[in-house]
Parts: sequence; C-alpha cells; structure tokens
Amino acid sequence: MSTASLPPGYREISAHRVREVVGPGYHDLAEGLVIEHRPGRTITDTDNTLITTLSGNTAPIHLDAHYAAQTPWRRILVCSGVTLTYVAGMTVRATSGLTPANLGLDDVRFEHPVFVGDTLYAETEVIGRRLSKSRPGEGIVTCRTVGLNQDNERVVAFTRTFLVPTDPAAVRGPAHY
Repeated sequence: MSTASLPPGYREISAHRVREVVGPGYHDLAEGLVIEHRPGRTITDTDNTLITTLSGNTAPIHLDAHYAAQTPWRRILVCSGVTLTYVAGMTVRATSGLTPANLGLDDVRFEHPVFVGDTLYAETEVIGRRLSKSRPGEGIVTCRTVGLNQDNERVVAFTRTFLVPTDPAAVRGPAHY
C-alpha cells in the first residue's frame, strides 16, 4: 500500500496493514491551529449519576430529581466534573494522545448549564508551545478548549498544558502505537 493511498489518520505497519494514529507530535501542533473534535457525546443519566457519585459529589441538584425540580432549572443539572471530564477527554486523541504528562489545567469556566440529553462537542486552539528545557525530546503545548452543546452554546472553557514528543515515531514504535 502506498503512502498516498493510506486512509487519513492511519500509518502503514506492513503490507496491507495500517494502524490508527493516536496523538500528534510537537511539530504537528502549530500555534493558531484549531481542531474540531468529533464525535460529540450525548450525556446520559447514567453518565451523570456514575461519575458524580464516583467523585464523591452528593449535591442533590445532580442526583435527586425531586430536589432538582424545585430549583430554577426544574430538572437535574449535570455535574460540572462530568462536563469537564467529557469535553477534556474528547480532545486527547487529537492533541495529547502521546503525552507523558499533563502539566496544568487552568482558567476553567462553566458558562452554560448541561442537562441529561445534551450533546457536547469540543474545539481546541493551540495557543502556545515551546521546546522543554528540562526534557529533551519533548515540547510543552498549551491549548484553549471550549465545550459546546448541540445549540452551539459554550458550556465550558479551559486551558490545558501538556508535554508531547518532538519525534512521535520514536514513541509510537516501541509502544506499538
């Protein structure tokens, strides 16, 4: 199979065998690049209940339908931790799939409520990058991500900084990625 005939997002492993590409390298993440992450994720009651309770959050607005019906929302509000988890998770494959470490999560803002049944999408802009001074072979990338619901309303925004390899092939080979 020639490189020209490879489906996008795959690399050739051997004749007639390809592997999905997970995570770009430092040089693939140019400042100003905007990535629209797909697929979206529709939040279910199970998602909200499971992740909220696993986190130890017992706020009734997230778990008690009768209580939530008495609030201005008139229904269960999806826990902000669930929203952040899903939106951040959507970005990993296209931004930090090969990262050895996340370095920071900053300026987190929850801008619109999320309810069970909402579908979330994510968009990420690379806002900064530099080569690491202390870790040769790795770069530090900073991205600003926004989560949008099905009506294109911003539900969450945050900045994340992480390490990525400058030579992704050197990481992919030994790890079988």
